[in-house]
Amino acid sequence: MNGDSFATMGGVRFEHEGSLSNRAMRVLMASPLPTAEVALKVLGLRGDGGAAAVAVFTLLGRDPRFVVSGDGVWSVASQPAVDVRRLREEEFVVVDVETTGGSPGTGDRVTEIAAVRVSRGIVTESFSSLVNPERPIPSAIVHLTGITHEMVRGAPTFREIAHQVEAMVQGNVFVAHNAAFDWSFITAEMERAMGSTPRGRTLCTVRLARKLLPELPSRALGALAEYFGVEIESHHRALDDAAATARVLLRLVDMLEEHDVEDWSALEWFMKQRATAPGSSKRRASPRSMRSA
Repeated sequence: MNGDSFATMGGVRFEHEGSLSNRAMRVLMASPLPTAEVALKVLGLRGDGGAAAVAVFTLLGRDPRFVVSGDGVWSVASQPAVDVRRLREEEFVVVDVETTGGSPGTGDRVTEIAAVRVSRGIVTESFSSLVNPERPIPSAIVHLTGITHEMVRGAPTFREIAHQVEAMVQGNVFVAHNAAFDWSFITAEMERAMGSTPRGRTLCTVRLARKLLPELPSRALGALAEYFGVEIESHHRALDDAAATARVLLRLVDMLEEHDVEDWSALEWFMKQRATAPGSSKRRASPRSMRSA
């Protein structure tokens, strides 16, 4: 699981890394600061205190994320209490990407993307598209996915579908099978297309299955689909894999509830616990919910 403290209980949001207000957020989350220090650390302004104060108030004064005390000390506004949802009532978006290779850091790009929205335990919406990666697809990847140069030549670039991807992901818990892989590609593509970076909660069904089903020799999507009786029509195609992952996710949530793990706080606690020794019949206690943790 991944995310920062400002989004611990919220869904994914997209931030423009270069914006001054987000720089202020990062600075003030570390510690409240007087106006002069905010001017220096966020805006790089020294000297004229009056002009610096005007600049800080112009930037932050109408932003509800920030508050300033009577003596001019700025801090991050207290967040409203968040209702504790059961896991099956969470809003998830299950994402799968097919790519030209294994790392966006070496220039690999997305060739297909799918997102399946799961609301309160029900699949409510899906989106998928082939994507022109604007670079060749290696023959080994063509063999693996079946996605050819001809198929993506007339497909939209990621920049052309970025707003649709943002609309599907925004506000939901990001789920994927090997989430670090899909998250890294979504991050790289959104930064390239829109100059924005996703932040928020993520959930990896590989890690979750490893925790819940340690006896399985493999936690690959195909193995889990077979274990749960979930059909995958076309493996290594984004929509079919995302839909299968969504169904696997719901079965894993059922299993979590059998372990008395019913909300996100309890899930985080559960994922940090060490596995019980093989052969041990002792059941590790776990909090049922945030209220009882």
